[in-house]
Amino acid sequence: VVATATTTREKQEGWDNAPDWQKSSALNGVRGAIAGNTPEQSHELWLAEKKATGWTYGPVKDPDKKQHPCFVPYAELPAAQRAKDHVFVTVVRAVHAALSASP
Repeated sequence: VVATATTTREKQEGWDNAPDWQKSSALNGVRGAIAGNTPEQSHELWLAEKKATGWTYGPVKDPDKKQHPCFVPYAELPAAQRAKDHVFVTVVRAVHAALSASP
């Protein structure tokens, strides 16, 4: 999102059980996609948010240590992570357009 950043399948809590920091990060991503951010801009804003709250690079995501494997510039993300960022932006915009359309 190529450094040594790797992604692993991890269990994600449902929205109701997600920690506030995770909800806030997700909502910021949605707002940015709706505002027109590219996947790269979205990632760079996510990276800045993480940095401001004390996160650093780590080989696996560890919220307790505030480490994340995607804590790298967008160009250094693995291709699969960059693709996920494109899918996220595309889906957010499509859902927003569908919900905003007049019946």
